[in-house]
Amino acid sequence: MPIAAALAGKRFFVTGGTGFLGTALVERVLRTVPDAEVVVLVRPGRRASAGERATREIVRNDCFDRLREELGDRFEDAASRVVAVAGDVSRDGLGLDAGGRRLLASCDVVVHSAATVSFDAPLDQAVEINMLGPSRVAAALQYARAEAERTGGVHLIAVSTAYVAGTHQGEAHEELLSANRFSLEVDWRAEVDYARRLREDFEVESRRAETLATFAKKARQELGAAGEHLLAARAERLRDEWIKDRLVDAGTARAQSLGWPDAYPFTKAMGERALIETVGVPLSIVRPSIIESSLAEPVPGWIRGFRMAEPIIISLARGLLREFPGVSEGVIDVIPVDMVVAAILAIAAGPPPEQPAVYHVASGVANPLRYGRLVELIQEWFARHPLYDDRGQPISLPEWSFPGRGRVQRQLQRASKAMDAAERLLTALPLRGRQAALSATIEERNTLVKRALDYVELYGAYTETEARYRVDRLLEVWRSLDEADRVAFCFDPSAIDWDHYVHDIHLPSIVAHARVKTTPARPTLDSRPERARRAILSPDRHLAAFDLEHTLIAANVVDSYAWLASRHLPASRRPKLVAELLAQGPSLLALDRRDRGDFLRLFYRRYDGAPVARLEEDAWELFHRQLLPRAFPAGLARVRAHRRLGHRTLLITGALDFVIAPLRPLFDDIVCARMAQAGGRFTGRLDELPPIGEARAQLLADYAGAHGLDLAESVAYADSASDLAMLEAVGFPVAVNPETRLAAIARRRGWHVEHWSKAKGGAERPLPLGPLDVRPLSPSRVRT
Repeated sequence: MPIAAALAGKRFFVTGGTGFLGTALVERVLRTVPDAEVVVLVRPGRRASAGERATREIVRNDCFDRLREELGDRFEDAASRVVAVAGDVSRDGLGLDAGGRRLLASCDVVVHSAATVSFDAPLDQAVEINMLGPSRVAAALQYARAEAERTGGVHLIAVSTAYVAGTHQGEAHEELLSANRFSLEVDWRAEVDYARRLREDFEVESRRAETLATFAKKARQELGAAGEHLLAARAERLRDEWIKDRLVDAGTARAQSLGWPDAYPFTKAMGERALIETVGVPLSIVRPSIIESSLAEPVPGWIRGFRMAEPIIISLARGLLREFPGVSEGVIDVIPVDMVVAAILAIAAGPPPEQPAVYHVASGVANPLRYGRLVELIQEWFARHPLYDDRGQPISLPEWSFPGRGRVQRQLQRASKAMDAAERLLTALPLRGRQAALSATIEERNTLVKRALDYVELYGAYTETEARYRVDRLLEVWRSLDEADRVAFCFDPSAIDWDHYVHDIHLPSIVAHARVKTTPARPTLDSRPERARRAILSPDRHLAAFDLEHTLIAANVVDSYAWLASRHLPASRRPKLVAELLAQGPSLLALDRRDRGDFLRLFYRRYDGAPVARLEEDAWELFHRQLLPRAFPAGLARVRAHRRLGHRTLLITGALDFVIAPLRPLFDDIVCARMAQAGGRFTGRLDELPPIGEARAQLLADYAGAHGLDLAESVAYADSASDLAMLEAVGFPVAVNPETRLAAIARRRGWHVEHWSKAKGGAERPLPLGPLDVRPLSPSRVRT
């Protein structure tokens, strides 16, 4: 009987429907099987129900564009045959409620394709999903059918991977692992207990005082004086990453000790063993090799997300990877996703097996693609269709030497260590603006090197494998089909013309999805910075909040103090003042980086006993002779631009009120430091300490609330990681002349960066040249 006729009117239950294979399967059923229904198990999100996720991530995916075009107004009727049920394969019983169990019991074909397909998933996660998921599906199916007292036929098809048979040299047959002479007998229940205990052990270890201290230290190195809450949040994320990294390493080590390259095929193999022990319904196991973009269905080249090969190919084409390990004569066992889907439907259309049956869907035996030939095809295609660098120059691909994995790993590890050292050095230096951008550039390059190293470590074993996965049982199914089904549901690996597939289908598809530069000409659209500036200066913005030091003016509180303290100081005493401040510079910088509030409180004590009236008068000369020449004209123009657009403008600074008094007409409001007075003199104690770090974010929230403003429609300008909370509080953060830490953060988060400079030719006077006074600000008050 033809496949479509055999499956017509049946109800499918699909796990993993939001994934690459699952989406293609749901689309193919709706398009080719009359009156079939598909129940998809979907884990609800934090803000989306199972139904909302199914609509957004499955039905609206471009995989359905062909069906949408063919049906037109009738597409919604077809889409209504997709029913979402809330559940989770990592939970016993799949987390189904009574309604979900009734739907499961009513299904004729159950396809379990849910998996964590990452080769570097944490061991406990891979165990819960890959190892226990299949048996949970089987147990839930049996329970639901018993509860519904249904005794009719059902066929469970579990999607595994060909690599459960290992990457050893030789042929692997379509047989259960218990019959595979290379497969070790492993107690899967013990592996589950081990993974769960390991998570608990790492959780305990991560909370030890000395371990927590390392996370806190690293968070401060990354964020500086960003604020205790942000530092604590970053330290907690580092703790989570530390646990994950150790679980990944543990999974890889355990897998390799048993003959698998990583935790993915290991946990899938154990999942097969657990399933065989618990299943009580007809079972077929489908083992695809490396699933890649479609050959023909729904359209040639359809792909969802990057798989294993795509990041490597794009990295090669961009010149980021110079070498990748592999055996030139080795086979890269790739199979298009639509062939896997067709095989599943052909198996589902046949009679359910009396005993568990295994099918490989792989190309390595029937139609091998040699690694060396794949590299040639990639080089040929990119020679004709090169990618281009930022200067509009074509990127030339290197000659491939097929090195061993160890050599490439060592090269990348050395490069990464050198860049780590450079990053640490630059972060310790007081760099900012374009100089600090060098650190961000090195960090970006280091990220690319580490990514390349990850590719080598994750995928190197698969490019060196000499295993061959036979497809005898699969081809028996193929030979049983009539000619019409062979055309409509092609899964014969020998039908693939690899040159055509790589050159005309796969590479054009992944390049289109990669968002890489494919033409030498400059884009006709505005650049990203231009688009960002246009959004920032949109009339829709509400508020523009500015930091002062190194954001609008290349000066700081130390500069202002030095000028004011020496304004009436005899010339003979000025060198001593300057020398003392220079000597104290490193300790002052360290204190400022550690806690901005403590720095301001301590430093402003130097004003103890200074005459109020004289400093207020001198401040105007300070502004004109020192601050204004150091101002950034583009920054001041930006403030005026916001005001012209009707945006409210706010200055938040740690500078003293009398120092920034000349700037008041530029802003709607100013929040600054205010010093206590007694008897016409300053006391050196602050009456009002301006908000520092995270307090600035709260100030913005309170200010916006008081004036009816929306922070999501507001802009903030700052230069330091200590202002991170303020930048995070708004919808449009701008890093201005950022210091090293903030430059790296801005690059990672895609924030807009401005490099503003002083006007050329302005005369600067670090120290005043005015008349002397008999009552100077005494340098004896200088303290560290």
